Amino acid sequence: MTTPLSILQHYWKHTAFRPMQEEIIGSVLKGNDTLALLPTGGGKSICFQVPGLMMEGVCLVISPLIALMQDQVEALTQKEIPAVALHSGLAYYEVKSILQTATHGDYKFIYLSPERLETAVFKEYLPALNISLIVVDEAHCVSQWGYDFRPPYLRIANLREELPGVPLIAVTASATPVVQEDICRQLRFTNTQVFRQSFERPNISYSIFCVDSKVNKLQEILQKVPGSSIVYCSSRKQTKELAYLLGLQNIPADYYHAGLPQEVRKQKQEAWINNQVRVMVCTNAFGMGIDKPDVRTVIHFDIPDCLENYYQEAGRAGRDGKKAYAVLIYQPENLQNLQNLPDKRFPPIPEIKKVYQALADYLQVPVGVGEGQYYDCNLLELIKNFKLDSLLVINTLKVLEQEGHITFSESIFLPSQVNFSVSKETLNQFVESHAATEALVKCLLRSYQGIIDNRVSVSEKSLAWLCHIPVEQVQQQLLQLQSFGIIEYLPQKDTPQIHYLLNRAPAEYLHINQDKYLERKKQFTERVENMIRYISLTDQCRSTYIANYFGDEANKDCGWCDNCLAKKRKAISPEDFLQIEMQIKQHLAKPITTETLISILKQYSKEKTWTVLDFLLAEQVILVDEQGYIRAHQ
Repeated sequence: MTTPLSILQHYWKHTAFRPMQEEIIGSVLKGNDTLALLPTGGGKSICFQVPGLMMEGVCLVISPLIALMQDQVEALTQKEIPAVALHSGLAYYEVKSILQTATHGDYKFIYLSPERLETAVFKEYLPALNISLIVVDEAHCVSQWGYDFRPPYLRIANLREELPGVPLIAVTASATPVVQEDICRQLRFTNTQVFRQSFERPNISYSIFCVDSKVNKLQEILQKVPGSSIVYCSSRKQTKELAYLLGLQNIPADYYHAGLPQEVRKQKQEAWINNQVRVMVCTNAFGMGIDKPDVRTVIHFDIPDCLENYYQEAGRAGRDGKKAYAVLIYQPENLQNLQNLPDKRFPPIPEIKKVYQALADYLQVPVGVGEGQYYDCNLLELIKNFKLDSLLVINTLKVLEQEGHITFSESIFLPSQVNFSVSKETLNQFVESHAATEALVKCLLRSYQGIIDNRVSVSEKSLAWLCHIPVEQVQQQLLQLQSFGIIEYLPQKDTPQIHYLLNRAPAEYLHINQDKYLERKKQFTERVENMIRYISLTDQCRSTYIANYFGDEANKDCGWCDNCLAKKRKAISPEDFLQIEMQIKQHLAKPITTETLISILKQYSKEKTWTVLDFLLAEQVILVDEQGYIRAHQ
């Protein structure tokens, strides 16, 4: 008999589920609409992939990020589970071909963006797909009161009218109680089951430092705490500068941001995952879908604008369950900048219209056209040519996204595309007179069905491997074929893209729902204020504060954060603390058990000795090995 555990053991080789996974899977299999809130690294994908494999038909997974879709499809394919992603880089012909194949039951999982749900070709094939489960990944995007609202998510609910009785599971790592309620309402939940894993991460020590020099503090932390690390910055320029400075201090570091070519990002990511690079200095473009268990520190060099982002990023530390550190470094002026952020993030509507007009002029998009089209967009050029404020442009693009006019992606990947422009007869004549291109032409015709009549996505790497020639030679020959008018060749794009969701409107008539806009600004202001309160905490456990923010009524202090340690130090006189610390260090010539140490220090209460031990452990002065012996940190 097939059970969730047998599926887990067969495909994932795990002997047991993580906390709450089995209950969530059970709820889905019973046909309930299910909301699962699991922290970063909590194994969300297992919660829908296991029931998806057990149910008849296809599991439809709606996800906002192409990179995440591709990662999960690749992981499933490696397990010999048939899966496919319908992303924006695919031509119409390819999408139609995939959906046609899916109607025969050849795929178990179909990943797609919420925008793809609304296309005519998807709607055409939807009734024949035999969908058994709908999955909404990153479900917080459905809520206008969430920190990452995306309007296309609001239209997912329309799918339920087409698929009555099909259960839905929504998964996210971070949503406040208000957002949780909104997710269930917007997705029209019935037979609702909500599963919320504790937001406490007992192995992570949260600390915040107000410092004169952030660079010096960063170096001090990295020198003090060994192991893999992520350092989050707010600007691309800063990632490069910090990585360089750390390298000068003999700390192996690299930098990562969305402006780098996809191939470069992939190489940097793999080098860090394989511990060839110790520290990755990055913007928040780094981390999604990366499950590296042995990250010992996540350091925020700049303050995130909300606790949702902070918690998700800090949660990339210590996924192996071992002690890890989440540290935020700031200066007083950083708090003031954060306080001013809502007015900058939500510019006045006349300013939004001005940028919208400049964008259309820059991209040369006339009024009444543009819907469904992608345009290359060099933001620096736009800002320079139209003498605009860079922050105003970035924030206006976010507003235009939230209002459903455009999407803007700094890291979209549109693969190379080819289609033949001549008849077979003309093609044969050309190949006879240009023998050097014969191998590539034959390879294109054999490998890509429909390429004579349709534009299809191609991989220069695959072609190079099949033709036994370098990638550069493939690209050169493709350009040559294009110059002779034999093919149309669109090289891959890895540049920022503006995707018009609606036809371009005259700027003065640009529709913005002012009431909702102001309400979103109010919600954003509250999130900023909560972040400032978190930073300013002095007498409350940071872990408890975070848990409570997400509706997890944790009442047990972690004992490890900077505030908990400070509280413990206050409970013991400085003289006693110093004496106990000195005596502990004197007895660490060789490993010693905690019981023996407490026995030796019997003139002090156990509580006092434990307080000092906790502090020394947190500060990495001492270590406890797997046998429970205390050792001096080398």
